[in-house]
Amino acid sequence: MYAVRIHGRGGQGVVTAAELLALAAFTDGKHAQAFPSFGSERMGAPVMAFCRIDDQVIRTRESVTHPDVVIVQDPTLLHHVDIFGGLSPSGYVLLNSTFSLDELGLEEFLRRLPGDHVCALPASDIGQKHLTRPIANTALLGGFAAITGWITLASVESAIRHKFPGALGEANAAAAREAYDQVTACLNEPGRVTHHARAN
Repeated sequence: MYAVRIHGRGGQGVVTAAELLALAAFTDGKHAQAFPSFGSERMGAPVMAFCRIDDQVIRTRESVTHPDVVIVQDPTLLHHVDIFGGLSPSGYVLLNSTFSLDELGLEEFLRRLPGDHVCALPASDIGQKHLTRPIANTALLGGFAAITGWITLASVESAIRHKFPGALGEANAAAAREAYDQVTACLNEPGRVTHHARAN
């Protein structure tokens, strides 16, 4: 079973991201569940949402304390919340940022993870380009599909179009597709170690 924890702030679509991720997994024929953390729902307050993906029925309902993947929608949380707490030694990290890991002060900490399991993605900029607002969640889902290979890009686009019919869905799907391509290019940079296979 794969466990995902998504960090962001109220109003950034963190819960929607988890729901779309679960729907994409369902589309790929897997079992999945998505749910938010309980606490303050104020706009701008730190928010977490969780998703589990498995080939078998998922019976556990607890919060994700030992994630296989951490997705960070808002980088301002990096040094204020224990974002990486419990992360698997072979886990994945996907950050919404235009800065490098070194500039974010994370290079030394994240060095313990496999090199192809970490990527900083300008998801807000991609959202601004396609949605005219710096919405990062759907772009990060495309990035998730690229970095893990656990779900297909096609399933992500299908989930997005189901949630957001019409032009809005197409714009969000385009953001996910661009993010997928950027993360794939990031992982294939010369000199970067890549061990795992990704779904096409």
